[in-house]
Amino acid sequence: MHWPSLLNSNQVYHRCSTGFRPWAIVICNIYFTDCNYYSLFQVCYQQYADDTQLFIALNPSDPSSANLTSCRHALHSWFCLNGMAPNPDKSDVILLGTRQRSRTFASVHSVDVAGCSVLLSINIKILGVTLDCHLSLDKHISSICKSAYYHTQSLRHIRSAITDDMAKSVASSLVCSRLDYANSLLFGTTQKNINRLQHVQNTLARVAASHTLPRGTRSSDILQDLHWLPIDQRIEFKLATLTYNILNSSQPACLRPLLNYHTPTRSLRSANTNLLSVPRVRTTFASRGFSIAAPTV
Repeated sequence: MHWPSLLNSNQVYHRCSTGFRPWAIVICNIYFTDCNYYSLFQVCYQQYADDTQLFIALNPSDPSSANLTSCRHALHSWFCLNGMAPNPDKSDVILLGTRQRSRTFASVHSVDVAGCSVLLSINIKILGVTLDCHLSLDKHISSICKSAYYHTQSLRHIRSAITDDMAKSVASSLVCSRLDYANSLLFGTTQKNINRLQHVQNTLARVAASHTLPRGTRSSDILQDLHWLPIDQRIEFKLATLTYNILNSSQPACLRPLLNYHTPTRSLRSANTNLLSVPRVRTTFASRGFSIAAPTV
């Protein structure tokens, strides 16, 4: 959602995207921190460097969510009082959840934003990650593969004109950085998606590798020669690194409450090993959550 300023003739646009899911509703990303209406209506929020993300749980018995409706109207009034007006044409709404859970919200087709009905979107892009309505991340993987293959092909055209070290540097900066960006979200994704990314990495490795390697060298040997971890291990390494940083620095603070040390009910030798508690879940979908994924890595 964009909020054009009405204070002067020069319009200043503030990006704000909206959406929701069966257990959480992403309301908006806004460039303001002095608007505290989300706390008044018991709406959860997540603040980033330049925006704030709001979300609220949906009840199947009340898919309209009175708190969300009241919060939207309050935010609308707050922006209007501060010289801005919402632009529903730039707003996005998405319903996130499993296929089974989404069926319980079949009556939800749109969300009212500033008096205009905004239809549900199939996917939404947040912080460079494309989230689809079932969190399969298929579209996000497709976007990564498309971009990676383009840069790999460009590197292939100039490979003979650059040294091995330069080729590795270019490959790491242009392609590997895309494979590693937000890859912790891919934990628990389908093996098909992992294989697609692995094929991208294997193709890149053959382009960046030294020409002195035999033609029939296996991809795993080339990755080992380049000191590159396979895709699945890169995902686990990112999760492990993030978990270590949270436990030792409590940053990011929003993830720290999701990790708890295991406390055995009786005296055990493992009591002092700093094991993390793994919450019990009943679905594969829930096992992809950070509170479950981090302790199991």
